[in-house]
Amino acid sequence: EGPAGSAVHRYHEATSHLISSARLGEQYVGSMDETLRPRLYKLYPTLSPIPLPQDLEPSTMPALDAIADATGTGAPGEQLPDLATLARLLLLTDGIIRRVNRGGREVEFRAAPCTGALYHEELYLICGDLPGLPAGVYHYGVHDHALRRLRDGDYRAHLVEASGGELALTHAAAILVTTSVFWRNVWKYLNRAYRHTYWDTGTMLPNTLAAAAATGVPARLVLAFADQAVAALLDVDLDREGVISLVALGRTTVEPPPAPPIGPLELPTEPYSVRELDLPLIRETHRATLLSSGEVAASWRAVENNTGSRLAPSSSLIDLPTPDPAGLPRDPFEELIRRRRSTRRFLHEPVTQDQLSTLLNRTTRGVPSDSLGPDGVPFNTAYLIVNAVESLTPGAYVYHREAHALELLHPLTEDETREQSSALALGQDAGGDAAVNIYFLADLDPILARYGDRGYRLAHLGGALVAGKLYVIAYALGLGATGLTFFDDAVTDFFAPHAAGKSVMFLVAIGVPRRKT
Repeated sequence: EGPAGSAVHRYHEATSHLISSARLGEQYVGSMDETLRPRLYKLYPTLSPIPLPQDLEPSTMPALDAIADATGTGAPGEQLPDLATLARLLLLTDGIIRRVNRGGREVEFRAAPCTGALYHEELYLICGDLPGLPAGVYHYGVHDHALRRLRDGDYRAHLVEASGGELALTHAAAILVTTSVFWRNVWKYLNRAYRHTYWDTGTMLPNTLAAAAATGVPARLVLAFADQAVAALLDVDLDREGVISLVALGRTTVEPPPAPPIGPLELPTEPYSVRELDLPLIRETHRATLLSSGEVAASWRAVENNTGSRLAPSSSLIDLPTPDPAGLPRDPFEELIRRRRSTRRFLHEPVTQDQLSTLLNRTTRGVPSDSLGPDGVPFNTAYLIVNAVESLTPGAYVYHREAHALELLHPLTEDETREQSSALALGQDAGGDAAVNIYFLADLDPILARYGDRGYRLAHLGGALVAGKLYVIAYALGLGATGLTFFDDAVTDFFAPHAAGKSVMFLVAIGVPRRKT
């Protein structure tokens, strides 16, 4: 079956926001029945917590360097993260960084943004014996910053087998597994929530990789694995909680021993809601993206990656300046995460070319990964609507990453770009108020032809990984950033003919925030 008839292609078409569509209201908002509002984290009521250290000593590597790291090699030699290091990684990935009382209700803010603040991701840790933590399978309790042991023993070999022998996992001291509990986002966004699975995981994972880089811990993202084998280890139902990624952490010269047998855990968990809505479209789409065995995973990973576009400019390029590293902020990564907030309101003020250059250069260097190609972000092209960037004509642009330059596609007036930016972002003011809107578009047909339905994950994650970096670097530069949803077809049309045939994977708006940063 060709790409146009694939399960994920049908899903993508069914969940696209079209300006002419009457489906928008029900797709975007959902029922939002307050009696069904889901709990924001998984609870194992019969398991005792293993408290984790909460103090975060600032690292010495500046956040801009940690975020930009594309190698994941960490410090040389054997690297066995201790309990304090693991606690730092977990907290900076998805932990609660502050609590605020609003209208008598306590609101929790996590380390990474999430659509609708519904925080549907879960973290699990599989490790051998580490300083301060015996070998086991653990769940990270976000609500109390503690681990709970699901299985005793070293099960890393099970994940190595599930990945088809990925070397990073073979030599990892610990493996972080991320999952998504679909219902916790479906409650608000219905079928479109499956896109958010990869948007929100993608914006979270740069925190993991940057926190590891800042502390010298080797880290590599692994996206090729047999889903059911990993789910069996965690004892999760893939129809309700999808396994999205593995992250190899640390380095050991000793390969893991054979894993103990795996049986059902039968551990009770607290329900997220009194009942959940079943959306067959998400269930069927996710099943289409699964890999069945380690051998299939290895073969899928080995597919030559030539889906990235080396764009030939149709007009002269505008070279972006190279800012002096000595003049860039040197805030530690931990401090930025503690201070980070999504920005919903922007001033109509310009950002500088140096700021835009730093944002694009530091975020598009790629991530250490088994499946995203040698430069880590080949599946998406960045398109920009410039409302207010010093010395740039307002209009539509495409970013040429290899040349670190912009190509002007359509010059417009600032009033026109602000109107378009808001309209394309479902009429949200933040799009029009921001200084620049950065869209990530991918050509799904060749991606799905080459990688099958699982390629849909790569397309979304490719854009979201860059967007996650943009959030943090924007804040480091004194700017604000927010992710917005969009009218799919209208965005492609706006950047046409250059973007003809491409699909929108992510949108992030960046500008000068109204409130003090």
